[in-house]
Amino acid sequence: MNALAALRSAWRALAANTLRSILTMLGIIIGVAAVITMIAVGQGATERVKEQMKGLGSNIMLIFPGTITQGGARLGAQTGQSLTEEDALAIALEVPEVQVAAPVSRTGAQVVAGNANWSTSIFGTSNDYLEARDWTLESGRLFEAAEMAGSAKVAIVGQTTARELFGDADPLDQVIRIKKVPVTIVGLLAKKGQNANGQDQDDVVMVPISTYRNRIQGGNGGKARRVGSISVTIKEGQSMKAAEDNIKDLLRQRFKIQSGGDDTFTIRNLTEILQAQEASSQVMTLLLAAVAGISLVIGGIGIMNIMLVSVTERTREIGLRMAVGARGRDILTQFLIEAVTLSLMGGAIGVVLGAFATWAVGQFAGWQVSMTPSSIALAAGFSGFVGVFFGFYPARRASRLLPIQALRYE
Repeated sequence: MNALAALRSAWRALAANTLRSILTMLGIIIGVAAVITMIAVGQGATERVKEQMKGLGSNIMLIFPGTITQGGARLGAQTGQSLTEEDALAIALEVPEVQVAAPVSRTGAQVVAGNANWSTSIFGTSNDYLEARDWTLESGRLFEAAEMAGSAKVAIVGQTTARELFGDADPLDQVIRIKKVPVTIVGLLAKKGQNANGQDQDDVVMVPISTYRNRIQGGNGGKARRVGSISVTIKEGQSMKAAEDNIKDLLRQRFKIQSGGDDTFTIRNLTEILQAQEASSQVMTLLLAAVAGISLVIGGIGIMNIMLVSVTERTREIGLRMAVGARGRDILTQFLIEAVTLSLMGGAIGVVLGAFATWAVGQFAGWQVSMTPSSIALAAGFSGFVGVFFGFYPARRASRLLPIQALRYE
């Protein structure tokens, strides 16, 4: 019996018991659909983390002020305003692993442009901040050295702020007022999207750190050069741990912290945090796929059960085929094809159902999902393997029947 004849015979046998065949395929259908959906959800979560890492920048650390104690009470994180612009400069110059170190001060303010106004975040920083965040300009230019040194009234705005203030008009060379200070827009940032906390990173206005200090915030003596944080980018290929240790040693030396004393600053390695989240998402994807794969195994057990029943019901047919010249391997091939056909048909239906379920999850639950050809191939390939694995024993049992005993079976 050739393969085509065996396939036709298997198809006729399955069509003779249509309802039973459909119920047998149900386990495979559900299993394949579950595998595809769960992998899509897991991969969507992983891609979301990667997008956050890309939006954050590469190899980035944030340094924040630590805590202060008054009357024996610790006042909480970032209450000790100890970081300065000079600290950022020292980190950039004295720590060999550091590529850039940008001082950052931040506040919220109402920004006015003509008859429009918008509440947004005001960042006082340098051009190094954009390099640290891997953030480019869509149009315009960066701050010039003279503008940085002379507290120039210039600004770079994000996409959201530009849209809210100017609509579709070009914001370049437009004048906006920040706390009654008129500044001219010289650059428009490329779109960045949301950060890990869901905040719109494009809703921002950046001004030179000196402009922020002297014109928007207002200098106040000894605190004039204090900053809210320092954004640090580590050179490609350098150890993040070594850089963190060197930064910590430098700041402890600058702040004259005694050996054994508590740090008056906090260093956050955001890249490691997001990489840990990505690893967790990948592990979750594997766990979800493994759980969904159990459905495929259960479906395979159902195929084995039905195929054993089919062998019993068709014992006399098997005996008759052998009596007229069919060999054992012909019988094995026929029943194996029946099992694989059931499995692959269930897999095909499961792929369609899984694609629909993935779409529904993304559409109605609002989750980020990603269905790739590799996940479809994995689920469909595994369903075929299930058909071969669980269909082999019934097929082998049928092929080993003795013709004389099979013909006598009632």
